[in-house]
Amino acid sequence: MSITLEQINAAPRAQALQLLNGLYEHSPWVVEKALDARPFLSLAHLKQVMTRVLKDADKAAQTRVIQAHPELAGKAAVNQNLTMESASEQSQVGLSQCTQEELATLQQLNKDYTAKFGFPFILAVRGPRGSGLTKRQIIETFMRRLQNHPDFELQEGLRNVHRVVELRLNDKFASQPVLGNEVWDWHEQLAHYSDPDCIDKGQLTVTYLTEAHLACAQFISRTLRECGFDEVSIDSVGNVVGIYKAAVSSQATARTLLTGSHYDTVRNGGKYDGRLGIFVPVACVRELHRQGERLPFNVEVVAFAEEEGQRYKATFLGSGALIGDFNPEWLNQKDADGITMRVAMQQAGLNIAGIASIKRRATDYLGFVEVHIEQGPALNELDSPLGIVTAINGSARYLGEILGVASHAGTTPMNRRRDAATAAAELALYVEKRAAQDVGSVGTVGMLQVPNGSINVVPGRCLFSLDLRAPADTQRDTLCHDVLAQLELICQRRGVHYTLELTERADAAPSAPEWQKRWERAVGALGLQLHQMPSGAGHDAMKMHKIMPQAMLFVRGENSGISHNPLESTTSDDMQLAINAFQHLLAHLASEMRVSES
Repeated sequence: MSITLEQINAAPRAQALQLLNGLYEHSPWVVEKALDARPFLSLAHLKQVMTRVLKDADKAAQTRVIQAHPELAGKAAVNQNLTMESASEQSQVGLSQCTQEELATLQQLNKDYTAKFGFPFILAVRGPRGSGLTKRQIIETFMRRLQNHPDFELQEGLRNVHRVVELRLNDKFASQPVLGNEVWDWHEQLAHYSDPDCIDKGQLTVTYLTEAHLACAQFISRTLRECGFDEVSIDSVGNVVGIYKAAVSSQATARTLLTGSHYDTVRNGGKYDGRLGIFVPVACVRELHRQGERLPFNVEVVAFAEEEGQRYKATFLGSGALIGDFNPEWLNQKDADGITMRVAMQQAGLNIAGIASIKRRATDYLGFVEVHIEQGPALNELDSPLGIVTAINGSARYLGEILGVASHAGTTPMNRRRDAATAAAELALYVEKRAAQDVGSVGTVGMLQVPNGSINVVPGRCLFSLDLRAPADTQRDTLCHDVLAQLELICQRRGVHYTLELTERADAAPSAPEWQKRWERAVGALGLQLHQMPSGAGHDAMKMHKIMPQAMLFVRGENSGISHNPLESTTSDDMQLAINAFQHLLAHLASEMRVSES
C-alpha cells in the first residue's frame, strides 16, 4: 500500500522512519537524519534532502553505505541473502537467471572491482527509465567503471545509491514519472534515425538534410500534431514549427512565448542534446490540450534543423534564420561529398527563396526559453537535477592549416625539419596552458589531421581546429588574441606557414533577469534547491538573445554529465522535473499576464 508525503510529515519520528524503511541498504541513519528537515514540500524535496545528508557525511560513513549494498549476482544473491528490495531489482533485470558465462564474468568483475576500490560495485540496474538495464549494459558499465580513479568511483557509487533510493521511493509513494517516461520514449524513437554510415555501427548521427534528418523532421511533425498543436509546419531551412494558440479571448492581441532546441546531432553523439528542449515543452502543450486549457499567449515550439555545424561549416542555421542571420553565401558551401547546401535544400524540397521571410519580429514575442541537458559534470557532481543558467559563454571557432615541408623521416636532421604537425601540437599545448590562466575560459584543439600521413615522412601539412570560449566577450577576445599571436610566433620560429579561417563567432548571452527569475521560481516551486550556473556550451538561445530576452534551464546528465557521446544520458525522473518546472513557468506567466490585464 502506497504512502503519502502528508503521512511522512505528520507521523511520529519512529513511524515515519518505519514507513521509509528499506530505502538505504542497512543504513537507516540517512533517512533518520533527513527527517530533521520535515516538513517536505515535495517528493523531490525529500529525495534531495536525503542526498545532501549522505553528501555531508564523512568518507568513512559514505563508504559504509556503499559496503552495505550487495554485489551484483554475488555471493549474497547466490545464497538468497539479499534484502527484499535488492532481490527484486536484481531479479527484474535477469541477474537471477544468468548463464554460466555471464555469472563467471560478473563474479570476476566483482572480484577485480573490490580488490581495486575496497567496496562493491553499485549500479542502479533499473536504469534511467526505471524499466531495467540489459545484462550486456550492466557488464559494459561494470567494465568501464573499473577503469575509474578510486575517489571518483566512490562518488559514482554514491550517485547510483541515490538513484536506487529514488526508484524505491517512487515505488513506496506509487509516484511514477509518467510524462518523463513518455518523453524518454520519444527520445528513443527519434534515435532510430541515423545517417547510413553510422546506423549499421549502432551510432547516432543526424546531420543537416540527410535522409535521417528528414525522417526526424517528419517524426517531430507527427508528434506535434498528435499532441494538439494548432499549426505544424516545416519552414524554409527545415525547422519544424508548432504553434499552440492562445485562448480565443486573447488571440487578437496575444504575443508568443518561443521555445525549442535542435534535433541534429554531432557524429556518434547522444540522444538528448537539443532534443530534450523540444520534447519537454511538447509534453507541456499536450497536457494543456488534454485538459482543454488555453493560455493568454501563444506557445511556439521550434525544433531547429541545424545547430552543430557537422555537414557544413555554417552553424546555428535553424535559429540563425529566425533572427535574419542567414548568409546566402553559405548556400555554396560543399559537404564532404561535394554536395552544396543549395542542392541539399532543393533535394529536401525546401523553399530557399522563402528563407528571409521566416525572420521573426521581436515585438510579437514575450521571450525565448530553452531546456537543455547540461552537457557537463556540475549538476551530476552536486546531485542536483536542475540548474538555472545565468549566461551562455561567448565563443570563437577556427579551422586552420599549417604548411611545412614533407621530407624523409630518417634522413632529415631534427634541426632542419619543417614539421607541420609538431607546430600544431605546440599550439595545442599553448591553448591548454593559456585558457587555464582565466576563470571560466576554455580552449580546445578538437581536430588534428595529417593528410596522407606516413610513418616515415615528416608531416608537411596539418589541419587543425580551434574552439575558444569565455564567460565575457572581452575575456574571449583577449584569449583569441593571445592564441593567434602565439600561432604566428610558433610558425615563424619553425619556418612553417599557416592559414586560419574564423568559422563561427558567438557573443556571450547573459540570461534576461526577469526570465531567469521565472525559472528560479519554477524550480523552487518543486521544493528543489536552486543552483545558478553559466553555460560553457553554445545553444540556440544565444542566437535568439540577439532579438529577444532569453533564459535557459539545465537538466542533469548521468555518466559525469558527458555529452556529444553515446554515454550521454539522463533519467525520466529528471525529465519529469523539467516538465514540471516548465509547467510552473507557463502557469506563473499566464497568471502574471492575467493580473496585468485586469
